[in-house]
Amino acid sequence: MSTLQSSLLMCPLARPWTRRGNNRGLQQVLTNITYWRCSSAGDGGRFMAEIAGLGKGSTGTGRRAAVAAKHEEEGTDDEWLMYLKPAKLEVFHHLEPWAEANVVPLLKPAEVAWQPTDLLPDLASLGADGFHAACSDITARAAGLPDAHLVCLVGNMVTEEALPTYQSIPNRFEGVRDLTGSSGTAWARWIRGWSAEENRHGDVLNRYLFLSGRVDMRQVERTIHNLINSGMVMNAARSPYHGFIYVAFQERATSISHGNTARRAKEHGDMALARICGAIAADEKRHELAYTRIVGKLFKIDPDGAVRALAYMMRLRIVMPASLVTDGRDDDLFAHYAAVAQQAGIYTASDYRSVLEHLIKQWGVEELVAGELSDEGRRARDYVCALPRKIRRLEEKANLRNGRKAQPMTPVSFSWIVDRPINITIG
Repeated sequence: MSTLQSSLLMCPLARPWTRRGNNRGLQQVLTNITYWRCSSAGDGGRFMAEIAGLGKGSTGTGRRAAVAAKHEEEGTDDEWLMYLKPAKLEVFHHLEPWAEANVVPLLKPAEVAWQPTDLLPDLASLGADGFHAACSDITARAAGLPDAHLVCLVGNMVTEEALPTYQSIPNRFEGVRDLTGSSGTAWARWIRGWSAEENRHGDVLNRYLFLSGRVDMRQVERTIHNLINSGMVMNAARSPYHGFIYVAFQERATSISHGNTARRAKEHGDMALARICGAIAADEKRHELAYTRIVGKLFKIDPDGAVRALAYMMRLRIVMPASLVTDGRDDDLFAHYAAVAQQAGIYTASDYRSVLEHLIKQWGVEELVAGELSDEGRRARDYVCALPRKIRRLEEKANLRNGRKAQPMTPVSFSWIVDRPINITIG
């Protein structure tokens, strides 16, 4: 057990905030502390792995069985199933004209949107000599990227490449899903347009990594195959309230991760990668705006329902889309990847907290009037608003412990980078 986990067991945060409970309180805190990275360099990968059910010695089959059991249990969870009642779903029918005016316009038509070919060498436009020179330049500049940043880049790319899974998620949201596959509703057109824009992200990162010559593409491709086959964990998956909150959180976090990767690439002289990650980060920022607008509208017309859904998602609900990632070799790949990302500063516990703080402010959670909320709604508001301060205190305690005692480093080999080892701290 890591030192941070030990302290959490003694922490009042570990108690459930509702009457639903037993040991869920600790699990809620653990998940709330990290989005898909570890909470501190000293307690990193193992901490996050245990949250996701990816502990040492687990197998792919065991992981999927655990996830299936969890979903079966929560499939009868009255707390979110009430959001599937006609009165709740009718909200989205009435919001469709608003979505047409305020959400759909955030999409960019294919004619003006950037495409992967705009950011990478194109044989047809450069000719053989120009194409060869441009590819050689990418390979030369990629040689200066640290292995840790390559691992984070591969992890981000693999996550983006699992798009078939992600498109299926909003198509589960009752009241907004694309029922025919070509529906003309604003909600359906947004889902398809969002998916089309997201599709470019995995494509361009995949091509860059292929040209870089720094990674074992077959192992990367096997990882993508495995991830799409394994699916992803998303609870309350049929509720549009919970689903839009989830995606708003993910889009902002992804924008931060790609933005940090762009800055690191620029620092190491790889301007091609910096432009690629910068373009992806800008897309994610625009998508975040769409989803925060949707949830913001829910907070205005149904504040009690919105804040209770937010609290629900913050209690053991925000899980990395690629939490079931495996390369077929490393049973702890997610934990090791998380530790590298934390140490490299690509996405940290502080970033997670900043996302939560931003959304709380964006949706005016602290300003919700008690008279507009039920007793459960007031408890949900207070719980959510207190989380950032509590997370910050836990961060500070963990950092203080790590400062007092040097953390042992363990070399971990990553098949993505031809089994080259990276020293990481494992709790």
